[in-house]
Amino acid sequence: MDRDTTINENALNYHEYPRPGKIATCVTKPFATQDDLSLAYTPGVAAPCLAIEKNPDDAYRYTSKGNLVAVISNGTAVLGLGNIGALASKPVMEGKAILFKKFSGLDAYDIEVDETDIDLFCNTVAAIAGTFGGINLEDIKAPECFEIERRLIERLDIPVMHDDQHGTAVISLAAVTNGCLLTNRELKDIKVVIVGAGAAALSCARLYRHAGVKNIFMTDSKGVIHEGRDDLNDYKKEFMSPEGTTLNDVFINADVVIGLSKPGSFSIENIMLMADDPIIFTLANPTPEIFPDNTRMARPDAILATGRSDFPNQVNNVLGFPFIFRGAMDVRAKTINMEMKVAASMALAALARAEVPEYLNEIYGTKLVFGKEYIIPKPFDKRLIVEISSSVAAAAVKSGVARIASFDLETYKHELAQRLE
Repeated sequence: MDRDTTINENALNYHEYPRPGKIATCVTKPFATQDDLSLAYTPGVAAPCLAIEKNPDDAYRYTSKGNLVAVISNGTAVLGLGNIGALASKPVMEGKAILFKKFSGLDAYDIEVDETDIDLFCNTVAAIAGTFGGINLEDIKAPECFEIERRLIERLDIPVMHDDQHGTAVISLAAVTNGCLLTNRELKDIKVVIVGAGAAALSCARLYRHAGVKNIFMTDSKGVIHEGRDDLNDYKKEFMSPEGTTLNDVFINADVVIGLSKPGSFSIENIMLMADDPIIFTLANPTPEIFPDNTRMARPDAILATGRSDFPNQVNNVLGFPFIFRGAMDVRAKTINMEMKVAASMALAALARAEVPEYLNEIYGTKLVFGKEYIIPKPFDKRLIVEISSSVAAAAVKSGVARIASFDLETYKHELAQRLE
């Protein structure tokens, strides 16, 4: 029996036994007596209902809204599986709910919407949004995902984020920031090549630009995105190069390449054209554009990252979304804006530079020290919730999208640390 067959059988057993699925609800209040029943349901439940009727914000006081995230997909771009449909995406969405709960303490429930029409999908999500304190859009294909996210952000007054776009952007910006620090570069001076022009690639480009990167080139399956092409949608047009720009042109003296495409979409010959000490992220998953061992042989001076857990520097979205939503929802932010995403990136970068607790060295079986092999934190770093969520919350307050009356950063950090315990 080969390794893939074994993994598949183990995964099916894991999901089926001892009960199907990965999530369930739990009761958070005493419910053992007649008095408990009268408070939990009729007649007592009328009191919070009437309070919320008078003041909708009281839903945060009397219900689970403030700690509840909806993980919503239509199944059109599921992992590397493609358009497998809403129902088939459910195991992934349940898995995302687990990650929310385990890493940030947020409750999450998956909702699979069997609808590809943008109007109908948005209307469905908007109609049920009042139940939740935040909405994580997941595995929705480009370019529809851009319009869906934009519309829902405009219509709703709770955080909405399509993690496939912004998670990779936040984590990779942290890694690029630390790569620049190790190689004596500054974001404003670097030349970045982004291979791929899907949801994650475009979000990366936008976030890098907001953080100060000025020189960004992008490619898609037809080559470099430039002014001479007549097949570009409005999203790709944001990152057009001068007409006639070739793949070799963009790689010459490039400082950073971010692969968000497929195996073989750029080559050893391309990376040989890059500047000294290049920063090379091959993030196609599960098979990188170029495997790190091959990249290392060609460019031993490079800083490398992938999307895989079996190589150093995994760009893993779990480093971002649980803590971004935690911080945003704790200050009742109306949205997740660029300032909050950059704050999350910079907090991640700073955490990787801090001394590593011994328990992490024991988990990963090595001495983790900031350097080329360790430029972003590990998912089981217990400090993530404190540092990332507090930075996101503070950025929400500073940028004017938070709705809480008062905010004390140190008190909030202390609360996060206690919540983790």
